Formats: sequence, C-alpha cells, structure tokens
Amino acid sequence: MSIGTAFHPRTLALCESLNYRDWSGYYAVSAYEAHHEHEYNAIRNAAALIDISPLFKYRVTGPDASRLVDRVITRDVRRMDVGQVWYTPWCDESGKVIDDGTVSRLGEQTFRWTAADPSLRWFRLNAAGLDVTVEDISETVAALALQGPTSAQVLRAAADADIDGLRYFRVTSGRIGRVAVDISRTGYTGDLGYEIWMPAASALDVWDALMQAGAPFDIKPAGMLALDVARVEAGLLLIDVDFNSSRKALIESQKYTPFEMGLGRLVTIEKGPFVGRRALADEQRRGPSRMIVGLQIDWTEVEALYDEVGLAPVAPAAASRVAVPVVRDGQQVGRATTTAWSPTLKRLIALATIDASSCAEGTRVTVEVTVEATRHYVGATVVRTPFFNPARKTGTPPL
Repeated sequence: MSIGTAFHPRTLALCESLNYRDWSGYYAVSAYEAHHEHEYNAIRNAAALIDISPLFKYRVTGPDASRLVDRVITRDVRRMDVGQVWYTPWCDESGKVIDDGTVSRLGEQTFRWTAADPSLRWFRLNAAGLDVTVEDISETVAALALQGPTSAQVLRAAADADIDGLRYFRVTSGRIGRVAVDISRTGYTGDLGYEIWMPAASALDVWDALMQAGAPFDIKPAGMLALDVARVEAGLLLIDVDFNSSRKALIESQKYTPFEMGLGRLVTIEKGPFVGRRALADEQRRGPSRMIVGLQIDWTEVEALYDEVGLAPVAPAAASRVAVPVVRDGQQVGRATTTAWSPTLKRLIALATIDASSCAEGTRVTVEVTVEATRHYVGATVVRTPFFNPARKTGTPPL
C-alpha cells in the first residue's frame, strides 16, 4: 500500500484531480488538475515544482568511498571534483545495465547516490573488502525538482546560496529559510532546472518557502504526466519502459548495455577495473547490435488516417508507454517504447530501440499507429536526441 511523501500534506491539498500513481511505494501525483497542460507549460515557460522524494537515495562515506563508486559505475571517479554531479549507469558482470542515476560528490570521500530501483544490496556486495559505509537515506532525505525558465529567479528569491555561480551538473549547499539544503543544477526535463535535497522533517518549510517566493514567477506544482512528456522531448530514458534492468529482465533481449542506450560516452574502458568492464570492452570493439534512438513521426500521415474515417486528428495528450513495432522494408527492425506529442515542437516523437543496421540518423522507417481499433503504419525518420535542447539548460541564467 502506498504512503505519502514528506510533501504529501501540501500536494494532497493542491491535487484537485486526485489522480495519483504509485512510485516506489509512495503516492505520486499524476496531474494536479483534470489535464496536465498547465503543468507542462510551467516546465517549459515558467517554473514547476515536482516531488521526486520517491527516488532511492544512498550516502556513501569512508576512506574507500571513491573506490567503491569507481568499482561500480562506468565512469572514472578520479576525474570527478568535489561539488560535481555525474549521471551514470552501472552494470552487472556481463556489461548489462542494472540501473542509472546520479552520483554527487559532496566531499572528498562523501557521495550521494540516487537510483530508480533499490540498490543497497548491490552496493554493499561490491563494498566487500573496502573501508566504506553505505547508508540508505531514502526516507530521511526529501527532494524537489524545480524546473523551468524562471527556476533560477525563484531560487534567488528563496535561497541563501550561490545560484548564479552554480554550473550545470554541479551541487552547492545553502539554506532555504532556516533549513539547510543541497541544491544541484540537475533535472529530468531537459530544461533549466534544479534539484533540492533536504531533511524530510523540514520538507514542508522548504515547499512553503519556494511556493511563496515563486508566486511572482508563476510557479506551479507539476505531476508525472507533464514530466513524462518533458523527459521524452529531452530524450531521457525511463527504466522499465525504454530499457529494463538486467536484474528484472526475463530474457536476454530485455537487457541493455550502455552503448545500446546511447550512453557510450559515459563508459571509460581505460580506467581501473569495474563491474562489467571486460564485456563492455568487447562490445566497444565490435559495436552495439541495436540502439535507442529518436523518431520523428510523420504527422500528416496520421492526419490522413483520421480523415479517411471522417474524424478530426487527435494528438495524444499523455505520453504512451505502449511499445509498438518499427518496420523497414517489410521487416520489423525494432520497437517504439515511448511516444508523445510535443506541445513545444508541435511534432509526434518517440524513443525507440532499433537494430544497428537501421538506426543511422535520417533513416526512414514506419511505425504502427492505431485509429478506430485498426492498425496502420505511418512514416517516421530516425533523428538525434534530445528533440528539445534549449541553450538555457546549460547556460548562465539571466538576471
């Protein structure tokens, strides 16, 4: 049975739709209103406040903390500075991805690690022989994502912290009201944004301070439906939808490597030994057999299908997580795992797993769509992700 996060007293009062879903045993708002349009618009045009507390969170400390992190993740921790945040996958012995998440280096031997799935046992198993402590802080640390073009202005008004000096994928400490917080310039929307980490016992004080300071900047709470559309536009993958954890996969084809996920840039083969290194080195030499890519679907062909049955075309409001076939020259070459209408780009887009022979940018394929319970195929083009990549995401926020 789901329980509320530390922010539940505020999110429940604001959730007019009572539209919730389960996220790792917690209630997560799907949409605060009957439709998530206003929440999506806040992400792209103002500021959106999103409860991300259900993420699994771990604190890694001790003389060998950096050795443990380096042993598990695919990136070289020797290149990581204090105050830096890394997005990274970690793999099993066969080079298949177990999960992906962020690792923040809060001190020379202090890290905060986030994950979509529970990973405490895996981290502790790999800590054998090391002088390191891995704590599960998932319930004691609450987290908010503050995302959107005016998010920096909200934090300038609410926080006592160096917001202007905080670069992309960096973390700093400060205060919001009387609460000590960490603020990282990270997020799951592909836009200018921040994630705020705080003691769960003080979570409501931080929420209230941000909502009050954000009122002049059109801040709005946002739920999972709006976030899902934004993350597809950003080309960001979702576990159990766009890829599967190797620990949950039932068959080999459900497992993915970092190279297949388009994360080869995050694999440092030449660093010291890490879990999955040998298998990943072999794959790097031969190349992946498939890739997760972006698809831009021909909307005019979708319109024509609706016109044939006498209906107005319907752009899907929510992202679809139903996998559908992708075909080239009469042969299935993959599947689209998440499909969404982009309100910003005015395009139907998808994330898809496609065979290496058909995943080059510009390749023409067809994708299955259903109109009035009848299946059809429409044209699509393989494109580079992210679909939406504004300069403000990484640039210095304007005053």
